[in-house]
Amino acid sequence: MLTRVLEKVEEFTRLAGHNRVALLAFRLGGPQTFGINVFKVREVLRRPALEHMPSMHPLLAGSFDYRGDTIPVIDLARAMAYPPLVNAPNASVVVTEFSLGVQGFLVADVDRIIHCDGTDMVAPTPALGFGPRVNAISRVGGTLLAVIDVEQILDAIVRPPAEVSPRLQRSASELDAAQRRVLVADDSAVARMQLERTLQQMHFEAVMTTNGAEALEVLESASANAEHFDLVISDIEMPRLDGFALVRAIRADRRWQGTRVILHSSLSGGSNEAMAASVGADRFLAKFQPELLATAILELLRAPLSDLAVL
Repeated sequence: MLTRVLEKVEEFTRLAGHNRVALLAFRLGGPQTFGINVFKVREVLRRPALEHMPSMHPLLAGSFDYRGDTIPVIDLARAMAYPPLVNAPNASVVVTEFSLGVQGFLVADVDRIIHCDGTDMVAPTPALGFGPRVNAISRVGGTLLAVIDVEQILDAIVRPPAEVSPRLQRSASELDAAQRRVLVADDSAVARMQLERTLQQMHFEAVMTTNGAEALEVLESASANAEHFDLVISDIEMPRLDGFALVRAIRADRRWQGTRVILHSSLSGGSNEAMAASVGADRFLAKFQPELLATAILELLRAPLSDLAVL
């Protein structure tokens, strides 16, 4: 049944740009339901035989051959402080693509695909006990769904490069000082830290927000105080207001007509790139590649407005 559902993933692209998201729901050994964006899911498999090296990261359950490639499998239960699933014979592997990389996640059992409205998704309070690896929750049909911050888990296993080359840093320093104020919207604490580090290396002032709604509030406040952002860097998946809807809002308001927008997401694939262009984003970049991001920032800030995507 699940395979038939996943074969229809392309139908869910109609949700994109309308602040709605489809999540693959699963459990990790307890009653709590967790989820990840179905766009990131390639396939769900019964737990294959896994090869394990003693030097592997503690969160890795092993690796296996997936369609000719050897991919790592992360014990998601262990990453979320549940008893490990590495020896559970009935576990499933959710094969995903994040930021151009393919990996599997070991889960106890897969439930179904759940559709959520972005406005119903909020950041969890610390009192709920989810910790930093859950970045949004929503109650759907009486079920509390916790959305996992996969970027933080992947960052704990393999830290991406964080340095911008001296050449690009020098190029950034040659920009007019008024062009060095950037608004960032991302619900992942790890992603915000990575972006802030990159922008600091380029000598930019970064104003950080955790979702599209907060970003719009900052833009509104800036306009009211005669201030301006030349560039917005936004994630796509966020509670309250997603990145596609944020771009639509920016492009619909003449006050922000000259604002460049980069959608910077762990979602990859042609359909997301096409959607980013259709809502008016100037660039779509997969996380996290500081050199490519810095290059795109410089290209956009140097380009005449007539060459940019303005609806």
